[in-house]
Amino acid sequence: MGLSIFVFFRSSRIYVVDTAKIPRAPSLHKVVQPTDILQKTGLAYPHTSHCLGSGDIMVSCLGDKEGNATGNGFLLLDSDFNVKGRWEKPGHSPLFGYDFWYQPRHNTMISSSWGAPAAFSKGFNLQHVSDGLYGRHLYVYSWPDGELKQTLDLGNAGLLPLETRFLHDPSKDTGFVGSALSSNMVRFFKTTDGAWSHEVAISVTPLKVRNWILPEMPGLISDFLISLDDRYLYFVNWFHGDVRQYNIEDPSKPVLTGQVWVGGLLQKGSDVVSVSEEGAESQFSVPVIKGNRLRGGPQMIQLSLDGKRLYVTNSLFSVWDQQFYGPDFVKKGSHMLQIDVNTEQGGLTINPNFFVDFGTEPEGPALAHEMRYPGGDCTSDIWI
Repeated sequence: MGLSIFVFFRSSRIYVVDTAKIPRAPSLHKVVQPTDILQKTGLAYPHTSHCLGSGDIMVSCLGDKEGNATGNGFLLLDSDFNVKGRWEKPGHSPLFGYDFWYQPRHNTMISSSWGAPAAFSKGFNLQHVSDGLYGRHLYVYSWPDGELKQTLDLGNAGLLPLETRFLHDPSKDTGFVGSALSSNMVRFFKTTDGAWSHEVAISVTPLKVRNWILPEMPGLISDFLISLDDRYLYFVNWFHGDVRQYNIEDPSKPVLTGQVWVGGLLQKGSDVVSVSEEGAESQFSVPVIKGNRLRGGPQMIQLSLDGKRLYVTNSLFSVWDQQFYGPDFVKKGSHMLQIDVNTEQGGLTINPNFFVDFGTEPEGPALAHEMRYPGGDCTSDIWI
C-alpha cells in the first residue's frame, strides 16, 4: 500500500491517504487529530512533512493552538502515524517555522521561517513585518539529534524565507532558500571551519508601479525547486507573474536560461502597470490557454522526474489570494498549467494544450496548491 500525507495547517489535521488506487479511487487511511498532537507536543499548524531513514515521519509546525509562533517546532510520527513527540531537543525550537530539509552526510537539518499564524492567517500586513511577526532566519540543527547549532540572520535581504532545498546530491554541502518578500534566492553553504554561512545568489528587482498598494512591487518568490540532476533551479514570482529557470552547475553563479509569464498582477488588462524611470507604462503579455485567461500568479511548482515538464498552480493561501487577486479569483477557483522545459540548452515554453481548471471540480471551485508524485519527486526526495 502506498501512502501519502496531506497536511492542512488551518485545521491542524494530518490526513494520511492510501494512494495505491490513484488516480481513480484514493481512500482515507487515517486522520491524525489536532487534539492528539496538541496534548502530546503542544504543536499546531502542521506544514511540511518528510520521511526519515528511521521510518518515522517528521512534520514542521508553525505555532501553538492560538497561532503564536512561540509554540512551533517539529512533530514526529511513527510509521503507523501515531504521535511520538517533538523532534528537536527541549529549548531548541526555532523562533518561526515553515519548511525544512536535512542532509544526513553533513549531519545537518536547516529550517526556514514564515511567520506567526495569527498574523498571516488574517492576510498580509506590512506593519506585521516591522512588528516582528514574520521571520528572516534560517535555523541550523544537528542531524538527527535535534540540537540547534546556528541561527543565520538573513536580514532585510531574506525577509519571509520559505521553501528550503539542499542540492539532491547528498555529498554536497550547499542549498537555497527563497525569501518571498525580499524576492531573493539565498544560497547557504558550509564554510571551511564547519559552520554554515549564506549569500544572495539571485535578486529579483522590484518594479515601480501605479494603482497598487505600494509604489514598488516585489516579485514575491513563493516557491522554487531544483531538478533531480542538480543542474537547474526554477522559481516563481507570484506578484510579477513569471516563472524562471537558472542553470546552477556553479551554485554560486546562477545563470538565467528561461523565463515565461503565466499570470500576475502586471499582465495586460490589469489595472496595475509597471512604470519605467522615464514614466512609460508597461504590462506583460500572458497567453490565453484553451480559451482561458490566466488567473492569479504562479505559486507552487513541481517538475517531472525527467525534468522536461514543469507544472504550475496559482493559489498561495485563500486569504492572500483574495487580498491580492480579488474575490473573483477565489470564486472562479485556480488552475494548473504545464511548461515544457528544454533540458539541453535551457528554456521554457508554455504548453498551449494543457489546462486543468479547478473551478469546475464537483466540490469546487477549489484552490489548488502543492503537487506531489506518489513515488517521490524533486521536492520530497532526500537521499542518504
